[in-house]
Formats: sequence, structure tokens, C-alpha cells
Amino acid sequence: MRVSKSGMESTMVDILKERHHLLDLVQVAFIITDVHSKIVYANRYMERLFGYPRGEMEGQRIRILFLEEDLTYFLPNIVYLTLYKNGFEGEALLKQKEGTRIFVHLSTHSFKEEGEVFLTFSLQEIQRLKKLERERLEMERWSSLGMMVEEIAHQVRNPIVSIGGYVHRLLKVVSPSQKSKSYCDQILRETRKLEKMIQRIEEYVLLPAPTCQKENIQKVVETALQRFSAEAIEKRISFNLETGGLEGDGNLFIDRDLVMRALSHVLGNSIEALTQRPLGKKRMTLNVALFGDGERVGISVSDKGEGISKKNLRHIFEPFFSTRPDRIGLGLTFAKKVVEEHGGEIGVESWLKRGTTVTITFPKDRRRQVRREMISPEAMERRD
Repeated sequence: MRVSKSGMESTMVDILKERHHLLDLVQVAFIITDVHSKIVYANRYMERLFGYPRGEMEGQRIRILFLEEDLTYFLPNIVYLTLYKNGFEGEALLKQKEGTRIFVHLSTHSFKEEGEVFLTFSLQEIQRLKKLERERLEMERWSSLGMMVEEIAHQVRNPIVSIGGYVHRLLKVVSPSQKSKSYCDQILRETRKLEKMIQRIEEYVLLPAPTCQKENIQKVVETALQRFSAEAIEKRISFNLETGGLEGDGNLFIDRDLVMRALSHVLGNSIEALTQRPLGKKRMTLNVALFGDGERVGISVSDKGEGISKKNLRHIFEPFFSTRPDRIGLGLTFAKKVVEEHGGEIGVESWLKRGTTVTITFPKDRRRQVRREMISPEAMERRD
């Protein structure tokens, strides 16, 4: 009795369901196609990895997983190697159902079942491995850059200190004219700027990885504001701290020192923005608000200072960008790096002559649920 091709495929699927049910348990995507690369079987991990329901994949050509530019050469070559050689093994950039690209390690083979040829495709996600590799290379790059910056800073700092010292001596032993005194003052200002630039570059390049512990965001912010209290009094600035939008206890996992330093840069910029706008004898206010829910905790810092133009707003996180010649332009760059190292986000809204708001959000707890809480009463019973 002759069995039709569709009947053969149905039989193949039945065999797979009987013999290969364990394929649904492995953390590798696995599909089988006929000789024309039509999918006849896909395991459960394939659904998870590519976003297609199993029933939607089966009956489709495997081309649905490949990029448009790879349909001309790459996919036909893979099918050829699978059918007539020893298969294909290597990296491939494929696409998920919604169009997102994903790196996988692809391994293909062919086999016969009752005289019919079938192709197998095993796909192991390596997207995270690619990301880890990029991060490793980035760490190595920053490490070598850090050593270079340390050496440059050492070589440059010594001459700067010497120049400043000699100028101070000149001012003591010579009775300079008003013009020559202004030259000396200018030299001192420039040397101080260079020293500060070196400090900021070192701070940014040599930024350590966060060491996170449980901290209370309100206490962290209050401590940061306290550091600016003397400067605020001198410049007639009041701090207004609002905590009404903060749900829960306000605890989160952060590196307190790094977050304090990042927040200090933001607060310093806001204080400076307020003092640049003439308001007569009127007392100025810097508003700081805490907010958050069960997943995220945030800080917003708002001032009614000069504001930032739309043209400049898109550049504010770039290294050395500043609208003032006496500023280094690394404060917000440093703050952004710290926030992102914590898995958080930082954003700025600003309007000329109306003010600026900087918003920082952190994940409340980056630990997985299985580490931070009991997931069931049964788990609690097994603690002992």
C-alpha cells in the first residue's frame, strides 16, 4: 500500500511525539523539516525562543526564521550542506516573530525515516553570550584606558602643580602691575581648571563596579542635600524634599557612595542654574521629589533656572559638553554611567528661561524573585 507524502509527515510527527517527548524539556530549540525545508515538528523551547506558537510554525517553510538578505545564499547553502554533506554548524543571525534579530548557534543534520529524508535544526541562543563577550571586551578596554589615564594624570599633574606654585611665589616676591597680576590670576584659574579636569576624568574612567547593599533612598537623598547646605545658605537657596509619591519603605539595593556622587553632580548643576538667573533678593527653591512603586524607585530634581535649549539638550550627557567655558562637562556623563551601572535610567527635561528637571529611576531590587522571597508556602516548609 502506498503512503502519501502528507501521510508520511503525519506519521513522522506521531513518531516524534511518541519517541522524542523529552525534546520539550531541553533548553535548546529543535525543529525538523522535510526535504523541502517545511517544518513538520518544533519543540516547546522553539516557541519560547522565536515567539511562534508551535502550531503556527508547523507547515511553514523554515525561511520564516531567516533574514531577507540571507534567503538568496545563506539558507540554500545550509540546506545543501545538510542534505549532501555533513551538515552545517556555526553562528547565525535569525529573526523572531516580531522581527527582533537574535544570535544563535545553529547545528543541522539529516536522517531517513521509512525512506523519507528529514532535516534537523538545533538552535542554541547565544545572544547573552555575545553580550557578555562585548561586556568583557569593554571591561578590558576600560581597564587599559584606566591605566593610561592614571599615567597621563600623573605626568600632567606634576607640571600643573609646579606652574601654580611658581605663580604664587611670583605674586609674593614681586609687586606686579595690575596688568601682570591679572595674567598671574588667569594662569592660576587655568591650572585649577586643568587639575579639576584631571580629577573628573579619573573619576569617570576609574569608576568601580557598584557594590550594592540595601539602602533607604530618603536617607541617601537627605545626606546628599546636607552636603550642599552651606552653599545653599550662602546663595539663598532652599531645599524642598517631597516624599509623598514614594510607596513602601523606600529601600532599594544600590552602591551608596556612587549614587551619592552621581546625585551630587545633578544637585550641583541645579544650584548653579538657579544662581545664574537673576531673581533679585527673592529666595530660590530647589525641589527634590521621591517617587516609586513596588518595582522602581525614583528621584527628580527640579529648578527654575536658566534652562537648556533644545539644540543643547541632546548633547548634555556627552563627555566634555558644557555651555559654560569654565565647566568641565563630565558631571552628567558620570551620573549617567553610575545610574546605568545600577540598571537604572536618567532623563532630562528642560525649557529655556523656565527651568530643568532631572529624573533618575532605579530598580528597587535587581535580585531574582527566587533569591528575595518565598515563592510558595511549600518552599517555606522546606527551609529546614
